[in-house]
Amino acid sequence: MIGILGGGQLARMLALAGKPLGLQFMFLDPADEACASELGEHLQGDYTDRALLAQMAERCDVVTYEFENVPVEIIDFIAEKTPVYPSAKALAVGQDRLTEKNFFRKLGIATAPYYAVDSFERLQEVMPEIGWPAILKTRRFGYDGKGQAISRSAADLQQAWRELEGSPVIVEGFVPFRREVSIIAARNISGAIVYYPLSENQHRGGILRLAKSCDNDPLQSQAESMIARLLEALDYVGVLALELFDLDGHLVANEFAPRVHNSGHWTIEGSETSQFENHLRAILDQPLGNTKTRGFAAMQNFIGGVPSLKEVLALSEVHMHLYNKTPRKGRKVAHATIRSDTPEALSGRIAALAKLAEQTDDS
Repeated sequence: MIGILGGGQLARMLALAGKPLGLQFMFLDPADEACASELGEHLQGDYTDRALLAQMAERCDVVTYEFENVPVEIIDFIAEKTPVYPSAKALAVGQDRLTEKNFFRKLGIATAPYYAVDSFERLQEVMPEIGWPAILKTRRFGYDGKGQAISRSAADLQQAWRELEGSPVIVEGFVPFRREVSIIAARNISGAIVYYPLSENQHRGGILRLAKSCDNDPLQSQAESMIARLLEALDYVGVLALELFDLDGHLVANEFAPRVHNSGHWTIEGSETSQFENHLRAILDQPLGNTKTRGFAAMQNFIGGVPSLKEVLALSEVHMHLYNKTPRKGRKVAHATIRSDTPEALSGRIAALAKLAEQTDDS
């Protein structure tokens, strides 16, 4: 049995990938009706509940997690009784933006300029080097654009500081990127690694809207080199995603996620082996599956609500994935994967899906 900390849509998709392999799942999640719960046993309770954690550790052969804000001490507690992948080290680095940025630098991975700031006075001191525009980010618990404030000039710097004051903060300079991309890789216990093609990603309001596969991208080898350094340095097991900025042929790291990732959802129907199946293979030390793209592929997120199912399914080679979540402003409630044999057909289906997504997107 595989234990998963979290019972959201990523846990749901992991379980859906594992069912054909005969795998059973247990989820720990505080929600009354976690959307993954129908696919396994649901332990309802807080992530710090030692009794529930012990129960999961005793009954599961291996434990993993679907989000990176799980307390590191929980991973250590479970690991005393049963293996946990990815490791506590990967989680600790990925949870803190300053630690993460410093880790990138240590590995020779380029980043935007950044400083840790603990006062407005210190912020003012570093701004001549950072320059404008700049972005202030909380060091912890930031996702989908949360925990961030933008300063476009000295006039609004204090207001940006006030928005995040009280939390440990870093300030980053903007980089003149041409596009946002990510690379997803999987590494198993034996050390074998497979890489997926780059994804080109479009965000709005800090939330991913579209991810599109980029076969034979000229920056693929550069991205693989960067993520390989992370995987080896962390002795990583599982799927890892590295978000990057493309500065006209030169990649700069933004952040990494020690888990399966939203920008890899297109792999469900778009790859020979999805990121979810390869994560399970990795943590069970099974041979990793082929990551070759089946033609051209993309993923459209649905935020806030779900458009007409009939209209989505009327599109050729489009597959709908509902999360069984209550619609809510800014919430990811579903996605559709798209594949095609030609880039032109893919672009047409992406445009049609984006139009449908706009009908319910109130973020």
